[in-house]
Amino acid sequence: MATSRSPLRYLESRKNLTGSACGIVGLALTFTGVAGPYWPAVVAGLYGAGALVAPPERPPLPDFPDPSAQLDELRGDFATLREYLTGVELPPAAAGRLTELTELLAALLDPGWVAEVLAQDPEGIHALSRAVRQDVPEAVDTFVRTRWWTRLTPGSEPPERHLERQLTLLHDEADRLAATLRETEARRQESHTRYLEDRGRSN
Repeated sequence: MATSRSPLRYLESRKNLTGSACGIVGLALTFTGVAGPYWPAVVAGLYGAGALVAPPERPPLPDFPDPSAQLDELRGDFATLREYLTGVELPPAAAGRLTELTELLAALLDPGWVAEVLAQDPEGIHALSRAVRQDVPEAVDTFVRTRWWTRLTPGSEPPERHLERQLTLLHDEADRLAATLRETEARRQESHTRYLEDRGRSN
């Protein structure tokens, strides 16, 4: 398939188009008598020179999803995570921490102006993606499995303590992201105020 398309690709390439344009110049020189009996060499030479000086072909950029599309996919994964969490029985303290965390994540992923600000923060999108797709499910699943082993070896450290600590750390991380987005909007507001003040002074 690639071999059969390569001749057509070359015909449409910059090198061939530039070389052809230079070759046409050679034909024009031939018709005006400048090239003389050596016109085939002149035309071929000009074509080759044009093909050499033509800029190289630029391959198309990869078509990665834009931040809005990434957030849409992340919202779908978050819905899947919440459905999974409804089937997990947690101790009251851990369940409360998890509720606080999921509510904060839901607020950050909610479509609207927050998502518009978040879309401009690739690191923020990455942090949310890691929390939803890796950190939260791993913390809960590890607790469920460890709790089963704890029942076989009573007296060991309760696994819910680790879970509560993990959920607290994840909540703190999400809270820092929310603070960063809030500061971004505050700076935007301050910039607009300065712009209006400068415009008022110039009038």
